[in-house]
Amino acid sequence: MKIICIGRNYAQHVQEFNNNIPQEPIFFFKPDTALLRNNEPFYIPDFSEDIHYEVELVYKINKVGKYIQKQFANRYYNSIGLGIDFTARDIQQKHIKEGLPWEKAKAFDHSAVISMEFLDKTELDPYNIDFRLEINGKIVQKANSKQMIFDIDTIIENVSKYSTLKIGDLIFTGTPSGVGKVNVGDRLVGFINEKQMFSFEIL
Repeated sequence: MKIICIGRNYAQHVQEFNNNIPQEPIFFFKPDTALLRNNEPFYIPDFSEDIHYEVELVYKINKVGKYIQKQFANRYYNSIGLGIDFTARDIQQKHIKEGLPWEKAKAFDHSAVISMEFLDKTELDPYNIDFRLEINGKIVQKANSKQMIFDIDTIIENVSKYSTLKIGDLIFTGTPSGVGKVNVGDRLVGFINEKQMFSFEIL
């Protein structure tokens, strides 16, 4: 199982970091050791002073596929969850400046939170899903999947050209604007529509 993360997939998030809109999906990987499940607490690692939250819709792959055409992409997932792509922003900015890879900033242990459950796509419109993140009861990120620059089918078509998709793979589809630093004692609660998907503490 692999975790595939899409970068710069919401225009306002791209703008808040003064980046350019990508012409095709940008993606990177996290290892399975990055997963944080079952509302377990997230411990801020000692190697970063600036860990940021990034809430994202997560699509779970249910069939093996390579070179998947966009019109058939919806056959390759059947459930949708919510996640957090934790980012060591201080390390990421340093590596961007020096032209280095992002793995130290993105792929560290427990940097990929996933929701307690995944919802069957028949319960949702995969192209029109409201989602949000609250920290200590305040909404900090809120968006809809229709605001993605690249929708899930385009993402699957593009990623599968380079890397075979396998059953159980998770695609984190990018974060909207409003990312920011987490602090000890914060409680992060995520919602798809009005359904609570996760609630965990920062320690």
